[in-house]
Amino acid sequence: MKKSLVFLLVGLLAFGFSNSKVSGQSTQSIGFSYFLNDFTTAERIRTTSLNTVVNNKSFAEMGEMNAGVAVNYFKSMGPKLNMGAYLGFSGVRYPMPGRNITNRGLLIEFSATLNKMMTTEDYYVQPYLTLGVGGHKFGSHYGAFIPAGLGLKLNIFSEANLFMSCNYRVPVTNETANYHFQHMIGLAAPLGKKK
Repeated sequence: MKKSLVFLLVGLLAFGFSNSKVSGQSTQSIGFSYFLNDFTTAERIRTTSLNTVVNNKSFAEMGEMNAGVAVNYFKSMGPKLNMGAYLGFSGVRYPMPGRNITNRGLLIEFSATLNKMMTTEDYYVQPYLTLGVGGHKFGSHYGAFIPAGLGLKLNIFSEANLFMSCNYRVPVTNETANYHFQHMIGLAAPLGKKK
């Protein structure tokens, strides 16, 4: 089932790349972001329920999350669709199922997503839905995951974008990946001049 879902997502990304059209807007941008990986809240939801976590207000605090930085790339694929790519680095003690990881290490993550915008770039505020595929490396272990979530992009005088997102990362490789949330905030600027 998970393999079928990964192939479907890869197919959707490939279809999006092949059908991308250049509009009158700047089509590419690059940015930098700060993020927090939240394994604690995801674990609490999976061992109890979302309702219990919400009612008890037992969401993880910032000190329980792992911080990192990332490089982000965005490409417009139509008035309400764009592609995002992300390469992130963070220092974590990655909680792999069935393994007792005691040391912190460098977690390198990459993901490619399709972002369905709710408005066009003519608006200053653009909420969006995101879905994609991703992979990570932690020590000698490699893993794959599916990021799905929500985001918000704010246009700053058509010169830059402030973006925020929250993704739930569902593991595809259950032995080397774990469920977690990723909360991100960043700033992106267009590459080249607008056409």
